Amino acid sequence: MRILGLVLAVLLVAIQYPLWFGKGGWTRAWELDRQLAAQRSVNSQLTARNAQAAAEVASLRAGNEAIAERARQQLNMVREGEVLFQFVGRSPAETAAGSGAPR
Repeated sequence: MRILGLVLAVLLVAIQYPLWFGKGGWTRAWELDRQLAAQRSVNSQLTARNAQAAAEVASLRAGNEAIAERARQQLNMVREGEVLFQFVGRSPAETAAGSGAPR
């Protein structure tokens, strides 16, 4: 009887091994589940970025105000009659090397 129990235990372990560690086993399913969660997170970030870009495109198509605002911000353009003030700060190297007194 003892040998029969030992043979059955070995067969049980042999049957269980592919379930846990085989190509389609639980460990592989857990790894795929983890990868799926990570990809869903990336997809949600990309969806938000796409929505923001679509809103920007719609704004640019809607009117000239958005185009003028973008020209002001990115290209430092001004309309006729406006004055542009541009403040240039000192670099950190100049601040560290200098005496700290304003020029």
